[in-house]
Amino acid sequence: MDLVSNLSLGMATAFQPGNLLFCFIGAFLGTAVGVLPGVGPLATIAMLLPITFQVSPEASIIMLAGIYYGAQYGGSTTAILVNLPGEASSAITAIDGYQMARKGRAGAALSIAAIGSFAAGTVATLLVAAFSEPLARIALTFGPVEYFALMTLGLVASITLANGSLLKAIGMILLGLLVGTVGTDIYSGSARFTLGFDGLADGVPIVAFGAGIYGIAEILIGLERESAVRVAVAKIAKLLPTRQEFRQSAGPIARGTVLGSLLGVLPGGGPLLASFGSYSLEKRLSRTPERFGKGAIEAVAGPESANNAGAQTSFVPMLTLGIPSNPVMALMMGALVIQGVQPGPDFMVSHPNLFWGVIASMWAGNLMLLVLNLPLIGIWVRLLTVPQRALFPAIVAFASVGVYSVNGNGFDLLVMVVFGFVGYVMMKLDCEPAPLLLGFVLGPMIEEYFRRAMMISQGDALVFIEKPISAVMLAIAVVMLVVAVLPGIARRRAKIFVEEDG
Repeated sequence: MDLVSNLSLGMATAFQPGNLLFCFIGAFLGTAVGVLPGVGPLATIAMLLPITFQVSPEASIIMLAGIYYGAQYGGSTTAILVNLPGEASSAITAIDGYQMARKGRAGAALSIAAIGSFAAGTVATLLVAAFSEPLARIALTFGPVEYFALMTLGLVASITLANGSLLKAIGMILLGLLVGTVGTDIYSGSARFTLGFDGLADGVPIVAFGAGIYGIAEILIGLERESAVRVAVAKIAKLLPTRQEFRQSAGPIARGTVLGSLLGVLPGGGPLLASFGSYSLEKRLSRTPERFGKGAIEAVAGPESANNAGAQTSFVPMLTLGIPSNPVMALMMGALVIQGVQPGPDFMVSHPNLFWGVIASMWAGNLMLLVLNLPLIGIWVRLLTVPQRALFPAIVAFASVGVYSVNGNGFDLLVMVVFGFVGYVMMKLDCEPAPLLLGFVLGPMIEEYFRRAMMISQGDALVFIEKPISAVMLAIAVVMLVVAVLPGIARRRAKIFVEEDG
């Protein structure tokens, strides 16, 4: 089947009334959690995983996808109007977006952010459709050795691109790998690290793990940071940008789309790195870099386009290779596995309706978001008036009901509470939980491919460097790790994310 017929199949799936409804729900929820600081798409998706078990795989992934890229839209609204980014990838937008708002150009900034996000999302959707099939064909030639090398490269990349301390990121990866080994050994049938709990025989439940690490922990941190002081909301006088602002934004939107599309595919990359990279690129290319930080519209157009493009192309490695490029994709992969669907090279052949339906729904979702965001700005801003101490208990109750409903097992609630406490402690120690989740999801797969490779080679570890593709990927992983620990690079990593931490 060619690309046109594949997209037609996807459109037929995505535009079914039920799937369209879930696409709208995802887009709406994504915008809402993007607006609300401290919630975010990770916590929301983690808590909604149990609900997805009750609907079709197409509807569940379409909704979760809408939450993910919808949050990129929503985060820019409060970043521009109240200098309070609801989503981490919108932190860079707040710098110039809020300055534009203070000058009476809030409407123009919001419009350019929405237009840039829609344009980038549309292009990224086409790129996902165009490159997924060739990539899947290449992946079909991979054996256990190549898959082990590819997943190792992904973990190393997530370490080197993670925010904060490199040593802490490595520690989180190793802890995630350790947690991933809990359960029954698939070859010997013996229990490993279950501590005598029957509830851990099939491993740590991903729904309870995700809800604890990202749901409960984020809630506890949010309650600590809640402030009674409310920032004044900038007034919106006029929504449409001027012709000059459109001309100034065209180039950054195009460049941000390309950069975000590329970085979204990289393990550990995604929207956050894309938005920061776009801001840096636009400042370097500008003939008047002194305008940046004082209300340059290019600094809104570029990052907002980049983060939306990055959010959508991050689906490529998860769907075609079975390797999540960031924590959100790891949770979505968990949602598919719960449904009995395993992403990978044969995914588009075995589940063509699901694969192409998700891709087609991205365009529909982006169109919905364009309509949702600008007319409903007043509603999104009012969400900020809801105190977190009232919002978060409701979220805890919702998460608890959801986690229990998956298996009807009270032990899962205990797992959620334990990992909620673990996540809270990690955040207090400035340990980013993203590498932990990636290690947890990829760990069992890395172990399985490693053991298969060793059995095929009869215990000869040299097989990993004798195979050309594997040797190249492992060499790249080693180089990335060595470069990341160099003093100059380490200082540069810290500087890149300084705005987000501030």
